[in-house]
Amino acid sequence: MDIPVFTLDAFTNLPFKGNPAAVCPLLHELSDDLYQKIAAEMNLSETAFITLINPTDTFTSGRRFRLRWFTPTMEINLCGHATLASAAVLFQYKNNVNPTLVFETRSGDLGVSKRKEGYIMDFPLNPPTKEDHSDFKDIIKAAVGNHPVQEVLLSRDTKKLMIRLSDSCERSALTSLKVDPVSLQSSDCSGRVRGVIVTMKGSPDCKPGFDFCSRYFAPWAGIPEDPVTGSAHTVLGSYWSDVLGKKKMLAYQCSSRGGELELEVRDDGRISIAGDVTPVLQGFIRL
Repeated sequence: MDIPVFTLDAFTNLPFKGNPAAVCPLLHELSDDLYQKIAAEMNLSETAFITLINPTDTFTSGRRFRLRWFTPTMEINLCGHATLASAAVLFQYKNNVNPTLVFETRSGDLGVSKRKEGYIMDFPLNPPTKEDHSDFKDIIKAAVGNHPVQEVLLSRDTKKLMIRLSDSCERSALTSLKVDPVSLQSSDCSGRVRGVIVTMKGSPDCKPGFDFCSRYFAPWAGIPEDPVTGSAHTVLGSYWSDVLGKKKMLAYQCSSRGGELELEVRDDGRISIAGDVTPVLQGFIRL
């Protein structure tokens, strides 16, 4: 059996930047065990599996598809960059004729539309709630060391803890963080947290004018650091929209690869996340 596989860099217009995702369009579902083995073999933050829902559809004609995401160690509920990459495979390689595709996922229906440059995703918004620093002091220490912290918030739905660095910090405080994934994972075994977002206010006056920057660490899901994380921006977008009083924002995830995300918090309680995708590899997994 030959399984087609594509690797694409999401949230960038350059190869080897952004966040790489593997995408496998499948005519039939495979076993969960095989999905997990393929994801472990690809060894990227996420591998996405697209399957047909309507047996009369093709990858060219269909509008609705089933989509699942696996890290090297587990299936997850929401992934932005691999959703963006999945839509790009259908539009660019399968020549899908529809302007908008809908993926049925663990997080409900997720739409992705073509635009002049790149794609725009329709995602749920996950507002975080403010927490007491002392309740998460071990995680904070493991994530940011002795850097001053302005706020700590938790998105209970996504189990993402957001740590906002003080506005007195230079951007280098964020970009130079050296987070030990083993220490971070062992700092919380309660199950409350499955990923840590570290963020700080941007400098909109400086070109290209990022409203905020972030990094994301998820060793609990087998991801020491995720290069560019769409799902984290369902939390970040909600928070920074309130803080900055803005609906439209430009965000930068300042991992070593780096990536840009255009955000719009909408009145219907959802968030639009837009970005570019750059294909880098096409082949087959032979079983």
